[in-house]
Amino acid sequence: MSQNTATPPAPVSVLRPTRDALPIVIDSPHSGAAYPADFGYSAPFELLRRGEDLYVDRLYANAPQHGATFVAANFPRAYIDPNRLLADIDEALLDAPWPGEVATGPKTKLGIGLIWRLLGQVPIYQRKLSVAEVQQRIERCYRPYHAALDQALAEAYTGFGAVWHLNVHSMPDDSYERLGLPVKPLADFVLGDLDGRTAGEPLMALIEGVLREHGYSVARNDPFKGVEIIARSGRPAEKRHSLQIEIKRSCYADVERHQPNAGFERVQRALHAMLAALATHVRDACSRA
Repeated sequence: MSQNTATPPAPVSVLRPTRDALPIVIDSPHSGAAYPADFGYSAPFELLRRGEDLYVDRLYANAPQHGATFVAANFPRAYIDPNRLLADIDEALLDAPWPGEVATGPKTKLGIGLIWRLLGQVPIYQRKLSVAEVQQRIERCYRPYHAALDQALAEAYTGFGAVWHLNVHSMPDDSYERLGLPVKPLADFVLGDLDGRTAGEPLMALIEGVLREHGYSVARNDPFKGVEIIARSGRPAEKRHSLQIEIKRSCYADVERHQPNAGFERVQRALHAMLAALATHVRDACSRA
């Protein structure tokens, strides 16, 4: 993996269904690993890579076989995080006042707002970023990602009058420590629906049941409830279901070596079964509508 990409790929990849399309949309906003040449970071590259949702795009690569549309970012989340509000600006990073709205959230205080400032306690930059630089990242990466996701969700909903959306991630084994929360065992999978606000119980129960059948522990909304993408996409009363899924990285990857471990294929089989069950559920729901 080179640290800079001479000819950068498109900021977002969209994989269309390879069989009869269903109103299922899966998006991976944090698995991008094409580091732009203008990043200008000073933190060690291996440390910077810890921000990646390592191989999540590969874990869900067979989603189109189940009739789903799969949207994935190619840029790294530390460069700009599409799972944040545009107003989540960390002004400590800037060399001038931000000209637009500023509404920081709790993640900004941890140094991981729209533009990341910290990796744990390690600064990403030894410089200030210009307003123009941040605006360019927004226009070049953030807006295209959301345009692609919004289009996929809109097409699904228009065609079927309902949509089932999975926002997929991975989580480090020390997630509680990183979040400054009391430490306890981390589940293999964490399902987040903002405490019931963004997805109906049938979807939650279906996903949880399949994963447990494959031998994985599953938690709900602990420690991850979901962030901006599911908050803006999930409205169960309108048949718009949006669920965040986090996978513990040690279940499938050797994080230090940045490569799959012996559990990769087992996780992928579980996700394949999960998507097959979801496709059946969606077909049944659409046939009853």
